[in-house]
Amino acid sequence: MGNDSVQYEYFIDEDYNYQTEFELPLGIVRLYLNSSYLNVEYIDSANSTLYDQVKAFTNLKVIQQSNESYKLFPTNNIWTFIKLDTRNGKMWQVQYDVGGDNRFEVELNTRNLAYGVDEENGRFTLYPTNNTYNFILLDQKEGDVWQVQWSHEKEERLVLKIR
Repeated sequence: MGNDSVQYEYFIDEDYNYQTEFELPLGIVRLYLNSSYLNVEYIDSANSTLYDQVKAFTNLKVIQQSNESYKLFPTNNIWTFIKLDTRNGKMWQVQYDVGGDNRFEVELNTRNLAYGVDEENGRFTLYPTNNTYNFILLDQKEGDVWQVQWSHEKEERLVLKIR
């Protein structure tokens, strides 16, 4: 392995939903992720384990690639996601169902928050709050923020600009 090389690979196994490995000049970092736990393992170049810890997370951060037009953000409700158009801030509440016919997609915001100017992938992103039903929408170009509230009840869904 070269001194300035960073390599990674990922795969899925039966214990974890996602596993990735980064080769760094000073050792290897392995990340194992399932819906509740993140296991981080660091092995130095002499192959001795230096760091191995399991932490429980209730909210895992969604990493947004700048080239994505749309992104799904999980809520604390296992059936519900928020779909975001990262170019203009338009959003939809998406629900799936495995045992019946309770699948739907409803509008949260259909207004173009970029005002039709400078729409670019990754401009908008969502951040979860400690409230299950609320997120903060951030315009990463202009710095504007909105409170986003999803709900199964139409009258309780809202998007309000924070001033």
